[in-house]
Amino acid sequence: MTRVLIADDDHLMRAGLIELLTADPGIEIAGQAATGHEAVERAIRLAPDVVLMDVRMPDLDGIAATSRLSRTTPDVKILILTTFEQDDYIFGALRAGASGFLLKRARPEELIAAVHTVAAGDSLLSPSVTRRVIDRLSRQPVPDLADQTRLDTLTPRERETLELVTRGLSNREIAAALVVEESTIRSHVKRILMKLGLRDRVQAVIFAYETGINRPR
Repeated sequence: MTRVLIADDDHLMRAGLIELLTADPGIEIAGQAATGHEAVERAIRLAPDVVLMDVRMPDLDGIAATSRLSRTTPDVKILILTTFEQDDYIFGALRAGASGFLLKRARPEELIAAVHTVAAGDSLLSPSVTRRVIDRLSRQPVPDLADQTRLDTLTPRERETLELVTRGLSNREIAAALVVEESTIRSHVKRILMKLGLRDRVQAVIFAYETGINRPR
């Protein structure tokens, strides 16, 4: 059972998210918060698996709340859910320690899958956000990630998995595309990051761009 804390200052949005998420038998609502301070306090007290965090909230915004929780409760995963697809929000959230960034226009099944993905310890970016990460960070040289010889350490299936990761697909979506178990993809991703010496999926996106695997058209 994945326990979720919903942090959003819009009462109707919280109610809608609760109705949506509780439709999944594997998700339990641990609590809700209407401000950033409430989100931090209740996440520390309730210890949910995932905090679904809005960005714009009273008294403490979602990015600042994410930063505090990353320091105080590193086991709690933060999934940013926002209407605003702005660079400052995207990169602020990633720097603050968010495990995922999803837009509120995402389909219900995408949100539910995102919660499970983040709870399982994977990071997640929506495809449109992944594109912005590539476009922004590709303008900053990353020499230590640009060594193509490291690609030779990947098996064909690992390279195929990497290409799908850099499109912003979750492990579940990659598993469906490759017709394998999700656990197999999790193993592939862990080996890919280890072989390439990368910290997370965001660095994998940068590496893929620098090596031309997934260069924007």
